[in-house]
Amino acid sequence: MDLFAYSWAALRAAVADLPDEDFARPSGCTGWLVRDLVFHLVIDAQDVLITLATPTEAPPTRDVATYWDVSDSPPTGDGPFDALTVRLAAAYEEPRLLRYHLDDLGSAAGRAAGLADPDLRVETQGEIITVRDYLDAYVLEWTLHHLDLVAHLPDVPGPAAEPLAHARRLLERIAGEPFPETLTDEAALRIGTGRRTPTEVESVALDTMATRLPLVLS
Repeated sequence: MDLFAYSWAALRAAVADLPDEDFARPSGCTGWLVRDLVFHLVIDAQDVLITLATPTEAPPTRDVATYWDVSDSPPTGDGPFDALTVRLAAAYEEPRLLRYHLDDLGSAAGRAAGLADPDLRVETQGEIITVRDYLDAYVLEWTLHHLDLVAHLPDVPGPAAEPLAHARRLLERIAGEPFPETLTDEAALRIGTGRRTPTEVESVALDTMATRLPLVLS
């Protein structure tokens, strides 16, 4: 629960400090500029608020690891949702408007998460999950998107060590096996989710695991 707040606050702070020109630079998400990624974070914040306001008495159907749908097909950036994100992000015209919307909804999502009962069950996308597992899953979401934000912005601080390590452990649960110890947490997350290809040395270290990557999460 604390890591949710910590990783979310760090990601929003990184966006808040971006100069306007960085919003037009590429992000680590295929087909998206930084402004498109930031708008996606607005939608994420909205989803958190909606989910936390949708309690249920039904038994859980997902946990922190099975929350994710996993495929091996990296996104192309050509899907209808991707295209809609690009159009809506462009409609803001000025980065300050996008910053304001993220700060407004993002702060509310953070407050709602802090007030939520961790053992409460909530409904999202037709599935049932505890608040604890839902927010824990979002630590992976925030950490991956923080890496996406800084992918082409070397002067912008990336995610801290604790969220990186936590996200790696969750990705290893999803994968069903650990990544080689020789891989840094950042490398494991980027390679494991298809955000970059492994080097020859990394491929050797991954061994047979390399054949099961990437794990594309949605």
